[in-house]
Amino acid sequence: MPEMTSDLTWVAMLLPFAAAVVAPWLTARFGAAAAWFLALAPALAFAHFAGFLPEVAAGERVTGGYAWVPSLNLSFSWFIDGLSLTFALLITGIGALIVLYAGGYMKGHPQQGRFIGFILLFMGAMLGLVVSDSFLMLFVFWELTSITSFLLIGFDHSREASRRAALQALVVTGGGGLILLAGMIFIWNITGVSQLSLLLSTGDALRESPFYLAALLLVLGGAFTKSAQFPFHFWLPNAMEAPTPVSAYLHSATMVKAGVYLLMRLNPVMGETPAWEILLPFFGGITLLVGSILAVRQTDLKLMLAYTTVASLGLLVMLTGFDTEHAVEAAVLYLVAHSLFKGALFMVAGAIDHESGTRDIRKLGGLGKLMPITFAAALLAGISMAGLPPLFGFLAKEEIYYALAGTSPRAILFTAVAVIGNALMFVIAFAVGLKPFIGPDGDTPKHAHEGPVMLWIGPLTLSVLALLGALFSGIAHRFVTSPMASAVDGELQTVTIGLIPSLGAALALSVVTVILGVVLYMGLERLRAAVDRVVTGLGLSPDRGFDHFISGLVRFSTSVTRYVQNGRLETYITASFVFVAIALLVTPFVYGELPTVLNLPTEFDLHEMAILVIAVIGVIAVLTANDRLTAIVCLGIQGFAVAVIFLLYGAPDLSFTQFMVETLSVVILALVMTRLKLSPSDHRPALARLMDGSLAIACGLGFGLMLVAATSGPFDGSLSAFFAEYSKIIAHGANVVNVIIVDFRGVDTLGEIGVVMITGLSILALIRIRVGGAPAAPVLAEPVPSDVAPHPAPPKKKRGTAK
Repeated sequence: MPEMTSDLTWVAMLLPFAAAVVAPWLTARFGAAAAWFLALAPALAFAHFAGFLPEVAAGERVTGGYAWVPSLNLSFSWFIDGLSLTFALLITGIGALIVLYAGGYMKGHPQQGRFIGFILLFMGAMLGLVVSDSFLMLFVFWELTSITSFLLIGFDHSREASRRAALQALVVTGGGGLILLAGMIFIWNITGVSQLSLLLSTGDALRESPFYLAALLLVLGGAFTKSAQFPFHFWLPNAMEAPTPVSAYLHSATMVKAGVYLLMRLNPVMGETPAWEILLPFFGGITLLVGSILAVRQTDLKLMLAYTTVASLGLLVMLTGFDTEHAVEAAVLYLVAHSLFKGALFMVAGAIDHESGTRDIRKLGGLGKLMPITFAAALLAGISMAGLPPLFGFLAKEEIYYALAGTSPRAILFTAVAVIGNALMFVIAFAVGLKPFIGPDGDTPKHAHEGPVMLWIGPLTLSVLALLGALFSGIAHRFVTSPMASAVDGELQTVTIGLIPSLGAALALSVVTVILGVVLYMGLERLRAAVDRVVTGLGLSPDRGFDHFISGLVRFSTSVTRYVQNGRLETYITASFVFVAIALLVTPFVYGELPTVLNLPTEFDLHEMAILVIAVIGVIAVLTANDRLTAIVCLGIQGFAVAVIFLLYGAPDLSFTQFMVETLSVVILALVMTRLKLSPSDHRPALARLMDGSLAIACGLGFGLMLVAATSGPFDGSLSAFFAEYSKIIAHGANVVNVIIVDFRGVDTLGEIGVVMITGLSILALIRIRVGGAPAAPVLAEPVPSDVAPHPAPPKKKRGTAK
């Protein structure tokens, strides 16, 4: 496939971030009107990506980027084909309308600038996600969408419900992101590539790998949590605690489709396997039914739309995993249609709430004559959601049935699931897009009227686009849906469906859906009550399950922390040495790396024997000492013996360092012991002594085996030769040891100096403690906070005063 390069795409990717930086300042200066300026950033990005439409429609792909860590094949790169381009246009185009909508919806709010800034930050993160070529870039932007959505969902942080919903979304989607990271590492190791553009050219490498199923499950874990698939669907309706612009943008048109985007992106290299074609339709079908059934139970406009978003995401996942010829085309059509009508309906719901003071459908009615423009936008979007002509949703629904219809039991099952789900979404479409605007006037807290232009320009634009996309379907297919379907399928696809349906099973299923939808809509109140009774009777709630999970996790973490971090230095040291012993002993035995030859000297000189004898005497003295001070002094014998060994074997610099360290250690420890007046003898029980002695022997044995194994092999002098050759040339030093310490490993030496400094400060603090009395006065007098200041002493009574 031919490719073209673009060097300005990074500018378009950074535009939303740049606008987010100046959003608070502009809003503080110009108020709601600043939204018109801020919307220029996504509008310019939209224009940039729209410029690629002719090339992408002709079958080209746009690439570009910069090498970051070439040795690890890491890069800051982008990859634009039909799939990523469609997402980029939806993100920036709808994003520009959402910024305007937020300007009108949040007008007068003291934190309006911060809110729009968060929206723009999320926009930049989502845009980076869909155009990223590098695995690392995709993961970074993936997690950034979780973080920014956390900020947006919890924007009204004074409300407990908002804080809980934000935390829930962050835990579910952020945790899924970590699972996805593991999946991408699997893919990286299997294929050897770290870029999506190269991954698509690996053919069946992933499918034929024995680790394919593990990689697939990890990828599905990330995608299902992000796109709210059952049983992770509960976080999305709870996210409706966010202001309506967030719901209209994040949780209908963009963020929740990130998982669907990932599945579509990986379909050419991971699809067409039994696991793919079983798991995706199964979980997608369940999500479709659960979301659509729970939607009719709601009375809040936003919650009704939220649950149908869950259902729509399930339908997209089901179609992506289906193995028929037109399933990919149906998924592409429905994704575009859903972004248009659901974004519009969410903004309509927000406008109704903004102008009437309520989103309760039971209190709404007769708004059509009061809000005519909003009514027009709502009706068009509702018709598209219901799958009726002449809107783009009709094309998507016809293609869905055309892809699913068949005579096999599997085809019949999933076709029935699609019919039921679409019929229930038909009900919600007109319950939101029609019912509040017709009939008698409702009982609303405020007298409604048409909102400002910022509130209706967004939904009206999206609704008109859905109409134009259907009327001029040939143009839409040529530039949008056909290139997108080709990218998802991995082969050239041409979408041809138009407004004039052909007689067949698809049209018959569409008629059945409409009839069923009309019947259910006429009995909406009874249907809502029946669903509520069933759901209440079952008592199943993944939402409550999440609360129990978090509560149990907190209790478990608290217990582990109390056990591991108990404040006893002895526990920490023991744990450290246990893991050291395990690392030194278990690994050689498991992998058969024990030394086979012991290169021990057969003859010792008299002075060498003397040093060994002194070391042994020092060990015995330490073990038999009656008090700790004597043990510390005897412990210095070991260090001095090692220093003498260094000296005998030609390392005077190292020997001098060892002498200094041992002298200072003995002096400082002795000083600390005398000042602290610790117990003069060891009162540990025999079992504790035995365990500590065994641990010490295990660590000593492990280090001994490691040294023997290291010295028994052939000596590699390449590093020594390098230092000897380049110390003078590079570091201008003749003393190789000093050059290594100061220049070649200067950062390491700096860290050691920092450790010594911290140790010295700790020792100083210990020395200044007065045993048996009040602590010494602090060196620096600092003000004491009032909430931790000691209570003042009671005033002394004066002589002669009455009691």
